[in-house]
Amino acid sequence: MRIHAVHTLYEERLARSTRPFLARGCKVERCRQCMLRTHLCICSHRPLAKSNAAFLLVMFDDEILKPSNTGRLIADLFEDTFAYIWSRTEPNQDMLALLQDPQWQPYVVFPAEYAEPERVAERVELAEGKRPLFIMLDGSWAEAKKMFRKSPYLNQFPVLSINPDKPSRYKVREASKENQLGTAEVAARIIDLFGEHDNAEMLDLWFDVFRENYITGKMNRMLPDDSSLKALQTFMDAH
Repeated sequence: MRIHAVHTLYEERLARSTRPFLARGCKVERCRQCMLRTHLCICSHRPLAKSNAAFLLVMFDDEILKPSNTGRLIADLFEDTFAYIWSRTEPNQDMLALLQDPQWQPYVVFPAEYAEPERVAERVELAEGKRPLFIMLDGSWAEAKKMFRKSPYLNQFPVLSINPDKPSRYKVREASKENQLGTAEVAARIIDLFGEHDNAEMLDLWFDVFRENYITGKMNRMLPDDSSLKALQTFMDAH
């Protein structure tokens, strides 16, 4: 099984913890990769996208430890996914080097209303020889706003925004605004905007599989016969 950047970051963050992370459900026995209850593990079903895009997950400190995090779903599918813990005063030097790597054209994914109008990009436009690097600020809404405001090294990059036409399907955490989406849901809309429509649908379906299995474990239910996993398998068989 492929171990990706979020798995590695999780282990690093866990290793430097000075006290146990006592999130709700912390005593549940979980798979260390998908973070679902072990009997609901989805790792063996994980698809892999063929994509020209890359993602950079800038994660608020404890976000990486939360079983409900959906940023890891992006890393599940997209091989070129990088993940770092955010620091206001000491940003990771490898992350800063990545942002300056000439092969990438970074875009900060964030609502346009919080950016200067001249920074807002309507579409993904790439210079010759470059690939898009979509920067996702992964945390609660309050944490994401803090990262956006207090990361001056991101100010040089355009802001790419979406206008969700449907409410979030997440239902795992309470959103502070009706149109707020989970990180993986936003990534699916961004990759669709980039033109990789099949990859957007695959990520949406993978998100549905995670969400359904997470809620099933949380509520101590049985998976439905017509499960999200069947929908994903049908999609994969057709592609």
